[in-house]
Amino acid sequence: MRIARFSIDGNVAFGAVEGDKQDELVLDIIKGIPFTDFELSGTKVPLSKVRLLPPVLPNKVVAFGRNYAEHAKELGNEVPDAPFAFFKPSTSVIGPDDAIQYPAFSQELHHEAELAVVIGRMCREVPRDRVRDVIFGYTCANDVTARDVQKREKQWARAKGFDTSCPLGPWVETGLDLATASDLTVQLTVNGQQRQLGSTSEMIHSIEDLIVNITEAMTLLPGDVILTGTPAGVGPLAVGDEVAVTIEGIGTLTNKVVKRG
Repeated sequence: MRIARFSIDGNVAFGAVEGDKQDELVLDIIKGIPFTDFELSGTKVPLSKVRLLPPVLPNKVVAFGRNYAEHAKELGNEVPDAPFAFFKPSTSVIGPDDAIQYPAFSQELHHEAELAVVIGRMCREVPRDRVRDVIFGYTCANDVTARDVQKREKQWARAKGFDTSCPLGPWVETGLDLATASDLTVQLTVNGQQRQLGSTSEMIHSIEDLIVNITEAMTLLPGDVILTGTPAGVGPLAVGDEVAVTIEGIGTLTNKVVKRG
């Protein structure tokens, strides 16, 4: 099931996305929230009549860096022996078609297409054989990075955590199992030209590795998001660019870069 979060006539709701053709998609409005048992209301609205929002509002976004060997190599970095985590604040999250605001403190903004894992229940110290039980679903992410700031500052808080640096969407796909999610094509285009093309099968540390690793240290809450790393091909973004992340079996997340006002 594809679960979207949207606004219509000033109201915010979740809905199940139905249909196959983009111009014929409809939302069946969900009663309640999707992290607990829920029912479909049967009230349907065309997707074209709503504004899609970030599919979740995470308490925290835990991101893992250098989880694809070729990406680490292209930036001249060593591959870490263990998962390497950092955080993006909730204020960095935006949704489909929202603007990525080019920060005034950077001159080198980069895109990073990533598979995002959405957590479905509160969890801590998750054993490997229970990881699938805590996953709600998967969505597309763009770990937008101020690369020049990342290079000169020891902490990545500003480089990775500025407002609008974490586009998520367009919805959460709940129908993928772990085996399938671990072998999905990930691609990114800028103004229609392909920049990144890889597969989640290229991850150094698996989805299970990442969730086991971070829950050893902290509690994850429903709606929290895990970013699993980016394949090779990262590169610059400019004001006016349209950047699109497409992940097999999930969908396409599109955002435009604008000058921060």
